[in-house]
Amino acid sequence: MERFYTLVFIAGIGCFAIAFLLSMIFPWMSLESYHGMEYQTLAQLARQPSKEFVQLSEQFPESFREHYGDVNSESYAKALARGRDVYVGQACWHCHSQYVRVVSNEHVRWGPPSSAQEYQNALNQPHLWGTRRVGPDLAREGGKKTNDWHIAHFINPKSVVPHSVMPPYPFYFDERGVPDADGIALVTYLQWLGTVQAGIPVAERVTP
Repeated sequence: MERFYTLVFIAGIGCFAIAFLLSMIFPWMSLESYHGMEYQTLAQLARQPSKEFVQLSEQFPESFREHYGDVNSESYAKALARGRDVYVGQACWHCHSQYVRVVSNEHVRWGPPSSAQEYQNALNQPHLWGTRRVGPDLAREGGKKTNDWHIAHFINPKSVVPHSVMPPYPFYFDERGVPDADGIALVTYLQWLGTVQAGIPVAERVTP
């Protein structure tokens, strides 16, 4: 019996090691062709503000004007950069990956496998591939849901996803649900992921 448990333990360690290696190998394989690809700066990514960013300015004019002024490429770039910083600071990447792998029919759930070009820009370096799927992959999140959905989800995740285990983030919104600078930025960043503004053709964003 002791020998059996030893074998099980060794097998478990081996499986973990294989999974750990594959989580590095697959991203490396898909991104090995980085050389020669055009790198997009934040200014290039933000040249055309998204419709969701415009909608935030119209729905929350006072808060938007206070924190971001008018809708233009500069304010859009500011919101995108701040949104990514908040996303990283809150460790959202621990539970949400941003990398659709080429195994296990992931394309059925999340859309086409991620390509190297998607990560050649200021908002995707350093990479936030992630390894866990406690929450859904967000590589193609932009435009899938409305701004209102994201705001309700941040304030109380269970109000829109009853079985969600995500903690609430109500401190980015006032009692009326009006987002502050970070709230606007977070929604803006999520609505950018996997969009045309991120350099992904519309045809590649549609989930089968």
